[in-house]
Amino acid sequence: MTHNDADPVGSAMKSWLQGIREDQRDKLVSALAGAGAGAISATFVCPLDVVKTRLQVHKAPVPDQAVAKGGGVIVRSLAVIFQNEGVAGMYRGLSPTIFALLPNWAVYFTAYEQMKGYLERRDGSPDKKLSPGEHMIAAVVAGSATNIATNPLWVVKTRLQTQQVKSGIAPYVGTLSSLVRIGREEGLRGLYSGLVPALVGVSHVAVQFPVYEHLKERLADSGTFGVIGASAASKMIASTVTYPHEVVRSRLQEQGSSANPRYNGVVDCVQKIWKQEGIRGYYRGCATNLMRTTPAAVITFTSFEYIKKRLLEISSPGYSAPGPSEDSKAKRTPEHNDSSKFSTFPRPQKDSSGCIAS
Repeated sequence: MTHNDADPVGSAMKSWLQGIREDQRDKLVSALAGAGAGAISATFVCPLDVVKTRLQVHKAPVPDQAVAKGGGVIVRSLAVIFQNEGVAGMYRGLSPTIFALLPNWAVYFTAYEQMKGYLERRDGSPDKKLSPGEHMIAAVVAGSATNIATNPLWVVKTRLQTQQVKSGIAPYVGTLSSLVRIGREEGLRGLYSGLVPALVGVSHVAVQFPVYEHLKERLADSGTFGVIGASAASKMIASTVTYPHEVVRSRLQEQGSSANPRYNGVVDCVQKIWKQEGIRGYYRGCATNLMRTTPAAVITFTSFEYIKKRLLEISSPGYSAPGPSEDSKAKRTPEHNDSSKFSTFPRPQKDSSGCIAS
């Protein structure tokens, strides 16, 4: 039995990737890796995301007496949500999150990698290392594009996650029907509510990704643990610094364009939170957010680097699909035994054209 017969999926993937023009292949690999990594992490941390969103919008996702029975807000919130709404309640908003994250991370990582490639080859030097400022430019461009593209889905996610603690409204059911309903009842203003603070939130990625790139390079010799450390540290720093925009965004998305809005725009929301709740109001749900985003960042970046590495290996002309009982090193050509070319986590080196060096 040949290797290709032993692994038909790998063979099909290889044929598909190798059939794509080389200058487009790297974009596709980044898109697939980003989409897969985002979906995995979103599913893993969804229950914490539900609690975080309810804390941001309604101050407490469960009655105070429930918390008083024992346990912290996060633990009791999860317990009460499970008791009252079951497993479905723990995963409210997951569907639009997946719908949003697939294009979000795919477009983000693709745009980010391509912007970095453009900046790297501006002066014609294939070995140029980007400065922190250039990493920030790439992050801002990519983040702005994805926020504009996916904002309607984040609006749906927020409303699905918070409607159980809001009385007097007809419940939203399903992602597509919610999009249609919001568009019909509120128009583009409803679908794009919260976009301004979301764009302000681009500062989050402008902090996170340069820090991640810097730490990943410094910890390159640590392998997997280096990537985990760089992911967690960069996400915690960025999330804490920029968290207030998430509270403002969630509250504007939750209220939409109702007849009697609680807030009249971004500035009014910021002022009322300060007047009514003080600095604590801007950080409601922040502890839950850190509990959610830190493992999410680790899963996302680690999965992205691993999936991208595997796809690059498969798309290489010298790749041979592995047999089920053969040693992995014996299955590869000498080209693939070169660990410097396909090291697991540091990004692949690019030539002056921005493509993967061959």
